[in-house]
Order: sequence, then structure tokens, then C-alpha cells
Amino acid sequence: MRIKAMLGGGRPVVSFEFFPPKTDDGVEKLYHSVEALKPCRPSFVSVTYGAGGSTRERTLELVGRIKHDLGIETMAHLTCVGASKKDLAVTLEKLAHAGIENVLALRGDPPKGETTFAAHDGGFAHASELVAFIREEGYPFCVGAACYPEGHPEAAGLDADLANLVTKVAAGAEFLISQLFFDNQDFLPFVRRARSAGIEVPIIPGLMPVTNVSQTHRFTKMCGARIPQELSRRLAIVERDPAAVVAAGVYWTTVQAQQLLDHGVPGLHFYTLNQSSATLAVHAALGL
Repeated sequence: MRIKAMLGGGRPVVSFEFFPPKTDDGVEKLYHSVEALKPCRPSFVSVTYGAGGSTRERTLELVGRIKHDLGIETMAHLTCVGASKKDLAVTLEKLAHAGIENVLALRGDPPKGETTFAAHDGGFAHASELVAFIREEGYPFCVGAACYPEGHPEAAGLDADLANLVTKVAAGAEFLISQLFFDNQDFLPFVRRARSAGIEVPIIPGLMPVTNVSQTHRFTKMCGARIPQELSRRLAIVERDPAAVVAAGVYWTTVQAQQLLDHGVPGLHFYTLNQSSATLAVHAALGL
């Protein structure tokens, strides 16, 4: 089922994001983690590429297995990293052949060891170009794109980042999923600015329950997300107690998610970091 058709149906969509492990054993463990989330009736599950566009084949394998074996709708991430137009066309053909209907078109992060993004020869430098390519070539996918409530780390400023987003939507993105954020006062004003700029497609907030303090600091530093002072204070109090960290993270995300639902967001996208327990706890607390 196409994600666009799920949105606006009266029930907020709930989706979970995973990344493909590097080993066969890891793939099996992840498959069972996804299976554990099935009682939540997720609207869809997304599977990323590895860093720098690696694990491409495992992404293809996982989205196919999750959709056809577990009966859960899937969305495959597709990045410009290390790929020519021909490479991207091959991947898109494989996805279409596997019956995948949804794609998240991304520029992607630089490969490991590199600090700046460089387009592959014959490839694309921006996600908007990838979106346009999928549309121009007539691929039958529902195409989503990313957005950044606090601005993309490489953007010259919020206005420049918003202008880039307008370009992505004009190229054919049908919905947007936000980078993770921990303060709704970063997301809600962003949505208002996007609407004022003429962006009308659904914007789904991306949330991540904190389960490990040092890991969260590394992740937010990489993606440019801000940890609010109050959340930092709470995490500092329980930092040496892993169970208490998870409890604090689940509580924060539950409150954050409920406030967003009260503001009428079309859904919630959970960054699981391949750990289903915290996300299950948030889902249960919300009663979705």
C-alpha cells in the first residue's frame, strides 16, 4: 500500500525505522525485532542504507522479507551516495520487481572517513535530483523525502534549508519525514514555516526514545539535533543506571508524541536504532 494513501485516513500512521546489520546473524535478529513489533499494527516499516550507501543489498532483502513474510508494508531508503544514475535505476528496478511501493529519497551521508559529500560520476548531488529522476523515469513508487526541523547541518541557515525543501517537494515528494528532534517547539514552528512557503504534503515527525546517553550524544552531534536542557538534566541524573535511562527516554518520548498527536500530526515515525523494547513501551503508553 502506498504511504500517501495511508495518510489522512483518520488514524495517525505509526512507522518504525531500522538499519540493516552487516552480518547474516544480525539480519535474523533484526527480522525478529521487527516481528515483535507486529502486534503494534505499524502502518509501515522503513529500512535504511548503511553508512555511505553500504548494505544496499541487505536493504533490498529486508524490505522484501518484511513485506511478503510478515505482511507489514515497507519503505526502502535510497541514497545518492556512491551511485550513478544507472546504479540507481538498477536498484529501483529491483525494488519494483520485489513489489515495494514506497521509497524515501535521500542524498545520504558521506562515506566513512570522509567529511564532505561528493556526487558520484554520473550521479546526483541532491535529494531533489533523485526525486526528480524517479518521477521523470516513470517509476511507480510513492516517494517520500526528509526534512529538518532544526535545519540540515550543512545548510547555510533555516531559510536556505526551507528553500531546498520546497525544491524537493516541487520535484515530486509526496510526504516528508523529519529528522529526529526532542523539543516540539522546534518541530511545530517548522511546520508552520513550511506551510507558509507553500508546502502542502503531510509532514511526519521523527522521534527517538533515548536508551543510551553516550549513544544519543553521538547521534545528535552527527545529525545536528538539539537535546533540550530539561532532557539533559534528567538524563544526567540517571546516566549510571541503564534501566532508569530507558525509563526516562520512554517517558520523554511518550509525552512528546502525545503533544504532537494533540496538535494533529498525521503520524509518528520512530527511530528504533534496531531496539524494539523502548518503542514498544512508548506505543503501549500512547494506546495507539
